[in-house]
Amino acid sequence: MITADQLKDIEERTEALFKYLDIDKKKIELEEETLRTQAPDFWEDPQRAQEQMKKVKGIERWVKGYKEVRMLADELKLAFDFYHEDMVTEEEVDADYAKVLTAIEDLELKNMLRQKEDPMDCVMKINSGAGGTESQDWAQMLQRMYQRWAEAHGYKVTISDLQEGDEAGIKSVTMEIEGSEYAYGYLKSENGVHRLVRVSPYNAQGKRMTSFASVFVTPLVDDTIDVYVDPARLSWDTFRSGGAGGQNVNKVESGVRLRYMYQDPDTGEEEEILIANTETRDQPKNKAKAMLLLKSQLYERAMKKRMEAQAKIEAGKKKIEWGSQIRSYVFDDKRVKDHRTNYQTSDVDGVMNGKIDGFIKAYLMEFPTEDGEE
Repeated sequence: MITADQLKDIEERTEALFKYLDIDKKKIELEEETLRTQAPDFWEDPQRAQEQMKKVKGIERWVKGYKEVRMLADELKLAFDFYHEDMVTEEEVDADYAKVLTAIEDLELKNMLRQKEDPMDCVMKINSGAGGTESQDWAQMLQRMYQRWAEAHGYKVTISDLQEGDEAGIKSVTMEIEGSEYAYGYLKSENGVHRLVRVSPYNAQGKRMTSFASVFVTPLVDDTIDVYVDPARLSWDTFRSGGAGGQNVNKVESGVRLRYMYQDPDTGEEEEILIANTETRDQPKNKAKAMLLLKSQLYERAMKKRMEAQAKIEAGKKKIEWGSQIRSYVFDDKRVKDHRTNYQTSDVDGVMNGKIDGFIKAYLMEFPTEDGEE
């Protein structure tokens, strides 16, 4: 049975959310932005109309989210009072407490995603590390883990490039995760090297093996983000796509490979960015998607520099090391631990089936972002 202090904490956090989110102001904004969608010529410019509808839905989510929290908090207070009058059971009060606590935590978490790229869809690339079959199998396990997480949260996953392993698993995969807000905001926590320790099924002696795979997550830019691509540094190759079968397989060069010579604006150093896309059998569509993926990478690099500059200024905060080892999955000991936040769980099977929300929440609580508006 919850205590009076727990009930008080719920009420205080609910009131704090009302102030942090400025709900009164958002209600007025929602009315004003909704009125704009009712103009007679609203749909004459479809792209602009869609952007406006997206804006309205974004504000509406905050208002509805808080409304749900307020309703659940009021129901909990009522249930707490009714319990003392023997009108509800202890279990019913605890169930109401669990509901409102989850709703509050979800809204508090979303409130931390303030960078302008956080609401965007994202591109995730997983690369196997050194170690051959063992690491390639591990990369495929991570692919499955993120696909399960995405499906459970209503996101659509599209594989734009996949390199199969030599014997099992994958060498690399590029996935687009889209369809619901904050894909990048949540999954940016997964950037880095993931370490697996297990008794290898590919080792005849049954030895304990360590494998590595790297995960790179970038925001999937859209038409609202302006990213400059120097055409003089761009070149294309085409190739025949492999596949399960069909008349076009290995006959039509629908696969595209984009090469871009990126120059670091600070150091002047050059690096080739290589992007392959075989998502469809339509070469123009694959070219368009490859260009979008390039823009996402260029945007991510600019964003990374901004974050590094901010980290130097805010010396009191922990520095986020991009590309460093972030998490260990130790199957024999039934332990998954994040080295940045020290959050860990013994539910290894659950994690590998996509239950990684605990790690995401711990990361966002440890490394909150400032408002992205400049």
